[in-house]
Amino acid sequence: MLMGTAINAATSISFSITTVLTLLLFIPINGQDQFTIIEATIDEIQTAFDQNKLTSTQLVEFYITQIETLNPRLRSVIEVNPDARSQAEKADLARKRNQGRRFLGELHGIPVLLKDTFATKDKLNTSAGSYALVGSVVPRDATVVERLRDAGAVILGKASLTEWYSFRALGKIPNGWCARAGQAKNPYLPSGDPCGSSSGSAISVAANMVTVSLGSETHGSILCPADHNSVVGLKPTVGLTSRAGVIPVLPQHDTIGAISRTVSDAVYLLDVIVGFDSRDYEATSEAAKYIPVGGYKQFLNENGLKGKRLGVVRNLFSNALNGSTVITAFENHLNTLRQSGATIVDDLEMANVDVISNPGKSGELTAMLAGFKIALNEYLQELVSSPVRSLADVISFNQNNADMEKTKEYGQGTFISAEKTSGFGEKERKAVELMEKLSQDGIEKLMTENELDALVTPGTRVIPVLALGGYPGITVPAGYEGNQMPFGICFGGLKGTEPKLIEIAYAFEQATMIRRPPFVTPFWIDER
Repeated sequence: MLMGTAINAATSISFSITTVLTLLLFIPINGQDQFTIIEATIDEIQTAFDQNKLTSTQLVEFYITQIETLNPRLRSVIEVNPDARSQAEKADLARKRNQGRRFLGELHGIPVLLKDTFATKDKLNTSAGSYALVGSVVPRDATVVERLRDAGAVILGKASLTEWYSFRALGKIPNGWCARAGQAKNPYLPSGDPCGSSSGSAISVAANMVTVSLGSETHGSILCPADHNSVVGLKPTVGLTSRAGVIPVLPQHDTIGAISRTVSDAVYLLDVIVGFDSRDYEATSEAAKYIPVGGYKQFLNENGLKGKRLGVVRNLFSNALNGSTVITAFENHLNTLRQSGATIVDDLEMANVDVISNPGKSGELTAMLAGFKIALNEYLQELVSSPVRSLADVISFNQNNADMEKTKEYGQGTFISAEKTSGFGEKERKAVELMEKLSQDGIEKLMTENELDALVTPGTRVIPVLALGGYPGITVPAGYEGNQMPFGICFGGLKGTEPKLIEIAYAFEQATMIRRPPFVTPFWIDER
């Protein structure tokens, strides 16, 4: 039985242009001044709550209307939570009872979408975008979901993703495609790459279908879709946020992070979900030492670029981007960074970039194949009930449901390769050692020798560097190409350097304010 309110991506909804534009722009509150929800930040929403210009219930109703209106085209939401309205009503009641005696928190009453790999002990499915896990019952909420609920956030629903993180068939499954939602679309350029795997999380935030969302990253799955859909993506140091209750890929690399329209919104979300978790003991106990007293919002500093040393590693991106709009914009942004007080250390070269950028050579793919099988089997075994209990079961399901899962078109070659592995043996241990050495000789040596606070790169070329060592990164909208395809600027650093990265990213965002919402309506055409 399908749980939750599943969104039929093929449904055709008819609205008049006037009605749609009204829905997109304003919600009138009891005859008072209208509050604009489109592009509203968490700070603005909380102010509207305090001034009785908006309620959480009205905010949720707005987003549900947005989803009903836009999702048939964008296909970025799999299910809407049938309990979202009651959660919003509960938040409104708590605010009324509180009557301004104390601040209930930035996320109180704020709708959040979750990538469809975060376990929720409710009426929603947790399926990795596949029908194989529809109807499975999780034992409990993922830890980060528990923390969102404790903070008073409203769980709006589940966002689509590239099915099974695209790991079912690497290089074969199109970015943004999953069986349950279909092919997700970039809201700025329908023919453009939405990237993956947290594509639905990024698209939904970009198109104002939710305030903020949670994604996960093993190798680019937050940073890339955020870059491609003109939103902020914050990938934390591995272990800073708990992975307990999240469908895994490779625990050594998996991390949970925020996707939002502004740096401040991403930081508010990060502050709620970070911290030690006994269910993810080893990683979170190690990373807990990095969490600053007072949290991360103290680093939202408009002057955060002053005194920072930023490294530009040309051999990471020049060959791919030379002469492009992205490079031209990047050079202009470097000037902005300088004018804001940063020192740019240019023309740096990182050792072994070609190896680092190739998962087959770096050892990453070898570790992933074995690690995925082990971690997924453990996750499936812990489910209260499930149609599948192992990777082998999932492979059989896909084979037996080839039409539904498009197995003939996209295959499941990576799954089959992973199933053939037999644990973490000598080959896998050597792969991990190689990744560690590449990181030590690469980003760690480069940043230490040049006394850098962060690396800065256009687009997504730094992703493999950050993936290998579990390093943090944050991408901020940086412009649009001639066809309106977005691109971002990425700041990456060593483990635990989130305070510096937040200062840098926030100051850059405030100095540029480049992001603009996409123009998308129910009448939006599939190609342009």
